Amino acid sequence: MANISDPYSIRYPEICAVADSDGTTVELIEEFACVGGAMWAGHNYRKSPLVQSVRMVGNTQRFLLSAGETNLALEGSYFPAGIAGVDVTENEIGITYRGVGGGGVGATVCRAAAAGVIRSTSDPCGGGREAGAQIWLPRRERVIIGVDDTDTPEEGATWTLAHNIAEAVQTPETRYISHTIVQLFPVPYRTKNCVGVACEFATTEPEQLVTAFEEMLRKYTLSDETGMAVFRGFSPAPLTEYGWKVKRGEVTRDDLNAIREHIEIRLDGRGIIGAAAAIPFATRYKEALSICTGEP
Repeated sequence: MANISDPYSIRYPEICAVADSDGTTVELIEEFACVGGAMWAGHNYRKSPLVQSVRMVGNTQRFLLSAGETNLALEGSYFPAGIAGVDVTENEIGITYRGVGGGGVGATVCRAAAAGVIRSTSDPCGGGREAGAQIWLPRRERVIIGVDDTDTPEEGATWTLAHNIAEAVQTPETRYISHTIVQLFPVPYRTKNCVGVACEFATTEPEQLVTAFEEMLRKYTLSDETGMAVFRGFSPAPLTEYGWKVKRGEVTRDDLNAIREHIEIRLDGRGIIGAAAAIPFATRYKEALSICTGEP
């Protein structure tokens, strides 16, 4: 019979966080190993005053948080665990969790041992007691890289190349956190399916990330028309109108020029129109995959 080294703890594989420029809003991204535990946490943590929203993205749960501290009126079954503090400094983000019973276990040892945690403090937990923990994470920046037109009618696929490059450029300082395929308007000169790809990262080394990604894209692309666009910031919302325009019909370089202040163009082939359009749909999968041709 196999032994379990720690039968009352499930370690979160990785936790990371990004903050906006003024440090008032944080997105906490928890990769989970137990879907039941993650669903339970999301259901209960959203009751915390500091939690603006909770959503699932693949095998991660994302909490949009306001910076600050609050007292949690914890109560077994009704409000058994939550987030009590969000502290943002120049280089770090501190998250304080509190819970009772099993919620206290999740709030302490399960998260304190996660990859990405710089340091932590935690109370003894388990049984019926209340316990809490604070973890400190690197303050990371969100970078979304849009890619389009890397293949030819004979070979290649943009979505696979973008994913493989995103995995290859990962380091402890740069975490690859999502991949989104974005259906664009099927223009006549498309290879076949007319999609762009958005790869999202949380990083403390944005320049190194973008340079490494560009070098690999130049090395492996099969097309002379490849586009690579880069967004750096907390929310790509300023690109949303442009993104929908590219999904609804053929656009020109003049449309792209209207958003140039929000992106950096690294590869300026014809695919740059779709590469930039993919960025605002990162993790918005239902909208990203919709096709807007006006046909049934």
